[in-house]
Amino acid sequence: MSTNSRRAELGDFLRTRRERLDPLEHGFTIGTRRRTSGLRREELAQVAGVSVSWYTWLEQGRDINVSSQVLESIARALRLDWMERKHLFNLALDTDTIQNLPQQSSDYDNVLQSILDSWDTCPAYAVDYKWNIVGWNSLASRVFGDYSKRSERELNLIWYVFTNPSQRMLLVNWEREAKNGQALFRATSDQYANNPWFSQFIHDLNEASLEFREWWALHDIRITHGNKELNHPGVGGLFLRQTTLVIAEFPELKILLYTPLPQGDTLEKLRHLASSIHATDTKELQLGIFR
Repeated sequence: MSTNSRRAELGDFLRTRRERLDPLEHGFTIGTRRRTSGLRREELAQVAGVSVSWYTWLEQGRDINVSSQVLESIARALRLDWMERKHLFNLALDTDTIQNLPQQSSDYDNVLQSILDSWDTCPAYAVDYKWNIVGWNSLASRVFGDYSKRSERELNLIWYVFTNPSQRMLLVNWEREAKNGQALFRATSDQYANNPWFSQFIHDLNEASLEFREWWALHDIRITHGNKELNHPGVGGLFLRQTTLVIAEFPELKILLYTPLPQGDTLEKLRHLASSIHATDTKELQLGIFR
């Protein structure tokens, strides 16, 4: 992403997060002359303890110096969760500065991982608004492939389904699954039409996948419902019901939970895969955004 595009996205991100705040919760009155949703720029600057001019320039995408300390103040004022905070820092700071920041710990990390790990016989993983897989449990890695060995681009669920040959072998109904994923991704990209990441991603996937390019041009947004059938290389047929969960602590994440169906002794096969996971495996959060 170019510097100008990054600054423009930063401005959009700050504005949308500012507009979702309730003025009354911050002690500001809502009069008949208020035209701005959420907080005004000057009000956000007051809450964050920064100058109005500086914050305005930041939201306008101007080339100004930004420190991690000030960004922390803005993140707190905007009430960003851990993922939004990370996104803010990625947009506002250069790569070298981010790499030199002290490692941040967050209770959110452990909370998300504990939720995923609680399903010991159900594969589960979390995706962000770009459909990047940002967390998973050990069984998901055994069923869908080792996420820890994937590149950053391969951790995108849509990219991986369309470009990795193993998915055509694993997913019995690959075409249906791929089309459903594309329809869901189109809905997301429509919501973030001004986000340059999506336009670049779509361009790249058009180049990488003939099917994606042909189907994307059809503007199909229909979802074909059906359970997921897998041809697992180790245990054979698996029949799963996919459930999408949204948890209040992680409003921009979705958890995809796969519960076993009665067919094909799926539950017993999942138990077999779970038992093969070494008891001393580390249960740390595998968050792609922190790589």
